[in-house]
Amino acid sequence: MIERVTELDSDDDAASFKSIENSEDEAYHSPDEESSGIASKPRPPQPKRERPPRLGKDAEPATSPTSVEQSQSAIPPPPERFPKNEEDALLAQSNDLKVKANAIFATGSYENALQQYDQALALCPNYLDYPLAILRSNIAACNLKIKDWDAAVKAASKGLDCLENLEPLPNPAPKPKAGDDRTGPLPETNEVEEVTPALEARLAALELSGQTLDAVKKLQTKLLLRRSTASTQLATWSSLQSASEDLSLLLSPSLRPSLSPTDDRNVVTRMRELGPRLDDAKTREMAEMMGKLKGLGNSLLKPFGLSTSNFQFVKGEGGGYSMNFEQNPKKEE
Repeated sequence: MIERVTELDSDDDAASFKSIENSEDEAYHSPDEESSGIASKPRPPQPKRERPPRLGKDAEPATSPTSVEQSQSAIPPPPERFPKNEEDALLAQSNDLKVKANAIFATGSYENALQQYDQALALCPNYLDYPLAILRSNIAACNLKIKDWDAAVKAASKGLDCLENLEPLPNPAPKPKAGDDRTGPLPETNEVEEVTPALEARLAALELSGQTLDAVKKLQTKLLLRRSTASTQLATWSSLQSASEDLSLLLSPSLRPSLSPTDDRNVVTRMRELGPRLDDAKTREMAEMMGKLKGLGNSLLKPFGLSTSNFQFVKGEGGGYSMNFEQNPKKEE
């Protein structure tokens, strides 16, 4: 069954589509990225920037004190910034376009709103992570409205990438068991994060952004909601797996308190419903792959008067397989 895009709309929290972020902060745009494919204004030259390495359990562990020192020393310095007067001028132009795009979005003209958001991105300095994530989130909302699922996934992913500099995504929560209808936040862990140069750099970037950690987490939940919705609509095995991972992140102790009650219930329900859909998609795609492999095998064996039906695989008691050759196999109906 196709999932309705409007499922993220709610009276309790208009974070999904009805409320497009209208922050007075700056915006960021990667020089080689265009979100909607619509032509935008030429972008001003941007300072060079290096992103810090990804932190958390996904990062490669250090194997020695020397490697730890090398890893910490590899953290890039703060990015170069425009002179204050130039930055302020670019921000003012970008925010004007963002306000205009928000108004256009409210009228239902999503293609035109995309164009304005792209222009806002093109004008903004490339080191302002939080405002970029806001614009990417708005672009993802537009793409959901016009049912461009791939573009919505891409826009939301870029927004989440920006927020990694301020607060990395947490580890996924365990999948809810059958009958688990709780909607309250999960208990917090007592783990204390070690203060490292990388953590200090994140805290400094967060302070410089002028945003709170709660604001960053709320924006992360919004981006994850939109990306998981688009991934679910793509309905492939890999996209459904991605949606499941995003929903697990939303149920983590770090992010779940940022969900509205309605979104919390929706996430729990969607997480539970994804299991059968994942199994169906896996079975379907595996059958399609085996069909293609069988067709290829038949084309190779045909010159010898054989087909894949001549070879039968039988599972043994030890779990392995043996291959039997049949001279006159039964014809498939």
